[in-house]
Amino acid sequence: MTAMHSDVPDVPDVHAASAGRRGAAPAVDDLSAAERLSIDELRSLQLERLRWTLRHAYDNVPFYRAKFDAAGVHPDDCREPADLAKFPFTTKQDLRENYPFGMFAVPEQQVSRIHASSGTTGKPTVVGYTASDVDNWSTVMARSIFAAGGRPGHKVHVSYGYGLFTGGLGAHYGAEKLGCTVVPASGGMTARQVQLITDFRPEVIMVTPSYMLTLLDEFERQGIDPRTSSLQVGIFGAEPWTEQMRQEIEERLDLHAVDIYGLSEVMGPGVAQECVETKDGLHIWEDHFYPEVVDPLEDDVCDDGVTGELVFTSLTKQALPIIRYRTRDLTALRPGTARPAYRRMDKVTGRSDDMIILRGVNVFPTQIEEVVLATDGLAPHFQLRLTREDRMDHLTVLVESHPDTPRDRRSAAAAEVAARVKDVVGVSVGVDVVDPESLERSVGKLRRVLDQRPAQ
Repeated sequence: MTAMHSDVPDVPDVHAASAGRRGAAPAVDDLSAAERLSIDELRSLQLERLRWTLRHAYDNVPFYRAKFDAAGVHPDDCREPADLAKFPFTTKQDLRENYPFGMFAVPEQQVSRIHASSGTTGKPTVVGYTASDVDNWSTVMARSIFAAGGRPGHKVHVSYGYGLFTGGLGAHYGAEKLGCTVVPASGGMTARQVQLITDFRPEVIMVTPSYMLTLLDEFERQGIDPRTSSLQVGIFGAEPWTEQMRQEIEERLDLHAVDIYGLSEVMGPGVAQECVETKDGLHIWEDHFYPEVVDPLEDDVCDDGVTGELVFTSLTKQALPIIRYRTRDLTALRPGTARPAYRRMDKVTGRSDDMIILRGVNVFPTQIEEVVLATDGLAPHFQLRLTREDRMDHLTVLVESHPDTPRDRRSAAAAEVAARVKDVVGVSVGVDVVDPESLERSVGKLRRVLDQRPAQ
């Protein structure tokens, strides 16, 4: 596979004195050969790789052979990318039922890396990588960091969790592939993270957006103005976040805040990346991952521009080819801009399995987030707790107070959130403003929805 160019010429610094520290986005003047493909060249490459993937999965994974046969389809039935719609979906439950290695398409001796989910809601989903898979993953991550504004020679502070979680090592290998210096901070030890950023002066940080806000609070707690930090680019992913959160982070840190997308079952981070010069959605690296958007209820493929559930098919994975994987993430596909051949996906607005149907109204965590961010005195850390009383479902919004907010302001802030949710979303909810840093975090991010309703 084509790797990023390692000899990148000097580019304008993001810190432009004439436009504040953030300045204009850096020029993009050395793309990889893959990023310069025409749409026709990309479609031809996709079809070639798609046909290989379907055959590889059918020949080497009993699960896929049985699933294709039951659906009456064969790899040879794919003569153009649109034919992929004839093939069955893969779900997270399929991976769990084939735990641990039943989805692997190569002998275990050829697997160089294993990652897995936490398994908090059942058996973990296990993913494997050959040496070639790891190299491809590093390549798309390097491409992503470059698109975000990172450059060879930059120091990259990685605050994603390391270990079985794909975030930390995915970012780490990609930054090294690009020629950056990596600070493998991982998650936690917030005060120490601020010290490392202050002392090591990295240009790039890779972290969940909710933990970035925690770091910002720690900067201010230590009496340090975050806008004086060395950070120029923040690459934020692993959870949905809104334009309001982007605006807050950029204003408080004076950097470029860009979105990255990925998931372990498809590869890890680096499946799609927002380009710093446009910030208009995430370009999907379609030479490695083929995207579809489907109606989450009817399963039909949606036209570009229509919001639905994102589905991915891997095109180059050897150890764990994945066919039409239902991500549960809600987005829409649009034509490419900064990378014209590569379609963009809108910022993920939520997950179909995080959608709450409360007394007949669809509620998404991002809708609540927008209200919380617009309310004075509250931190952007919240959790939605579902309970049932007298056969009626109730939703309580638990939201952390800002450290500087007086206690007597909390009840007024709670009332404001409840009123705005009623106006914007159309449902009545309870609101409880809790102490700062009192909501449990995992791998740097909050568990947004906590369903405490009794089983039916």
